[in-house]
Formats: sequence, C-alpha cells, structure tokens
Amino acid sequence: MENHDSDVLFERRGPAAWVTFNRPRSRNAMTFAMYDRLAQICDEVEADPDIRVLVLTGAGDKAFVAGTDIGQFQTFTDPHHALEYEEHMDKVLGRLDSVARPTIAAIRGYAVGGGASIALACDMRYCTPDARLGVPIARTLGNCLSMNNYARLVDLIGPARTKELIYLAKMIEADELKALGLANEVVAPEQLGSRVQEVAEQIASHAPLTIQVTKESIRRLQVHRRLPRAEDLVLKAYMSEDFHEGVHAFLEKRKPEWKGR
Repeated sequence: MENHDSDVLFERRGPAAWVTFNRPRSRNAMTFAMYDRLAQICDEVEADPDIRVLVLTGAGDKAFVAGTDIGQFQTFTDPHHALEYEEHMDKVLGRLDSVARPTIAAIRGYAVGGGASIALACDMRYCTPDARLGVPIARTLGNCLSMNNYARLVDLIGPARTKELIYLAKMIEADELKALGLANEVVAPEQLGSRVQEVAEQIASHAPLTIQVTKESIRRLQVHRRLPRAEDLVLKAYMSEDFHEGVHAFLEKRKPEWKGR
C-alpha cells in the first residue's frame, strides 16, 4: 500500500488500481484536497497501460464516502465561492466519468451527497446489503447539485425518480439500488473486495480498446446535448440564508430551521 498517511490510498492489485478514501473517523468525508487527488489519480491511471480497471472504495465498514466535509462550507461567503465549488466538482467528476478505463465503485455503508456523485460517476457499482445512497440536501444543507450532476441522475434513474430522491431527501437501500439498476450486484460484506476484484480481472481479460471506445461512445451520447447554464440557480441555493443555516445546523448537530430565503 502506498501513501499510508494519506487520506486517499492507492494500491495495485494485478490489472486493477484500487483507490481507498481513507478518513474512516469522518466516514470518509471528502476534503477539497481529496477531490484533487482523485482527479490526479485518473491522470496517472490513464498513463499506465498495465492498469486496466479503476476501483474506488471507502475505508472501514460505515461509509463509501459520506459527502463533502461540511466544515469547508463555512468559508462560502461570496458568489464566486459557490460557483467555483460546483465548477470544480464538475471538473473532478467529469474527469472520473471520462477516464479511459472502466471504473467500479465498491460500496459499504453510506454513499451520500458528494459520495453518491462519485459512485454515480463510476461505470459500475457493487454494494453490500447495508449500502445506502442518496443526496439528502433538501433535509441537510439546503444547497443544490450542478447541472451535470442533475443530468447524470436523470440519465441513470429518470426525471421522476430524481425528483423523488431530492424532494424526499431519500436514502436508497441496497435492494432498491439493484432494482433501479444503480447497483450491478449486492454482495455479502466479507465478499465485496474479492467479488469486485474478480469482476475487474474479468474486464481486464477483454479487449481494452473495445471497452475504452464503448465507454467513450456512451459518454459522448450522454454529453452531446447542450446543458443550459445554471449559475443563477447555484447562487440562489448557495447564497441563501437557508444554506448558511443548514451548514451551521449540521455542524451543531441540530435540525435546521428553513425560511425559504
């Protein structure tokens, strides 16, 4: 294992590269530096022809990634903070989405907010029965997603389910993840690592250019549409009193008092 002291660990397992988000005490909540490291790893993986598959997972058994570290949102005081954050998230997740290797998310426990977005930007998802995936921002922070993240959700589960997920701040359990096609397979916790490695090795045994071309073709089909600009919508959420109340309430471990302004 490389980078023992890092929040993002990188390990080679045969033809697969395994990335582990390594902040188990914080349920692997992502710092901005961790997002940057993820994008950097995508570049490194693409530069190594011996790496055929990229696997993402979380340390411990409580969470894949429990979102972005909320403490960082306390610095959001100007409009450019919100716009730069969503733009940066789009770049990182877009890099994961476009990396020229098949990607697999191995999910135990919670994949929430930014963690759900990371999992949904992967090509395949394998999870344990205790997996829970959701974007409960209507209950927690009162912010929003980027247009690209909304589009990714609509592509995967459709507009009605996307609205249900966001409006109800719903956490989707493993069986429903499988039924919706968000999880390729539900695996016993003690078998998750070996099962995902088995799948990775099967993929690695197949023609890499066929897989790369297929992935990029599907990505182009999805991004071919022209997404509308959404800066006004991002600012409406992130510059609101409600968002600042949501952040403070989350950090103070109390229920937010929404005012709609």
